[in-house]
Amino acid sequence: MQQAQLIEDTVRGLGYQFVEANWAAAGLLRVTIDRLDGASVTVDDCERVSRQLQYALEVEGLDYKRLEVSSPGLDRLLRTPEDMRRFAGQAVDVTLRLPFQGRKKYRGILQVVAGEGEEGGLEGSYSIAWDEALLAGLERRRPGANKNKPAAAGRRATLAQEPQELRFSMAEAREVRLVPLLDFRGRKS
Repeated sequence: MQQAQLIEDTVRGLGYQFVEANWAAAGLLRVTIDRLDGASVTVDDCERVSRQLQYALEVEGLDYKRLEVSSPGLDRLLRTPEDMRRFAGQAVDVTLRLPFQGRKKYRGILQVVAGEGEEGGLEGSYSIAWDEALLAGLERRRPGANKNKPAAAGRRATLAQEPQELRFSMAEAREVRLVPLLDFRGRKS
């Protein structure tokens, strides 16, 4: 059995989603998992998968020095159509392979374009939508940002005030990554 297939089968057999496996220098094997129910991956989840993988890798005689099992993180990459559907409605950063209107990087709310790529076996189409208010709101929610700073009024004269949309396919995007929105202020009363 192939190494990657063994790892994927073991992770799925435990009821988790296999995201990726990377072999790094000095015998380090990194395995990234996610939960199927959409909840956050806990330390207990990582420990459970780690223990089972250690056993499976030993039985198959696969050589590794160290094993790390982790979650994809708050700023996870979206790699599959399933990821794109799961995180539709979330803020994402899209980096295109080729520039569009002089830019490669865009930020907005991810949307799955309905009706495209479903029947003919073609790859699905996605879009992000944004406007100045959305971008300013995302910027103010970023950790360490100045919360009292006014919206980016004079930042760039070329940005339109009306909503905009960018359509793309997975082949046109180099990277689609969730925008981590953290709140360290504690409980809200």
